[in-house]
Amino acid sequence: MSQEKQLYRHRALIQVRFKDVDQMGHVNNANHFTYFELARVKYFNEVVNEPIEWKEQGIILAHMEIDYKRPILLNDEVYVYSRVSKFGTKSFEVEYKIVVVVNGDEDIAATGKSVQVCFDYTRNETMNVPESWKQKVIAYEPGLQAL
Repeated sequence: MSQEKQLYRHRALIQVRFKDVDQMGHVNNANHFTYFELARVKYFNEVVNEPIEWKEQGIILAHMEIDYKRPILLNDEVYVYSRVSKFGTKSFEVEYKIVVVVNGDEDIAATGKSVQVCFDYTRNETMNVPESWKQKVIAYEPGLQAL
């Protein structure tokens, strides 16, 4: 296993929908952010894996960035690798890599990063990242440490 794959343990299959494709036959660039979101939710459900009252406490997307590398087409086999790369006191960073499988190899279509801030909706204020979230993610991600 390459060092790159070791950095990204979590992988989510993405179903490219016909509505995702633009007039040029490529997945429209705005859909990449949705693919990141799908991967982030799947990561959270599988790694943190605990009941959360989202209307009371949850996360807010504070920042998102992306670098496009190659187009994605309707019939491509697409995956998003994701990982939590950094914890702050009230926020955490997630990194993403969208890949297209071509002849058995993975071709990078885009890379990106997002910052999520933990938020208490009952108090309408930011809150610390729950310790249980940190511990579960740290146990899953080799080399990651909380600040």
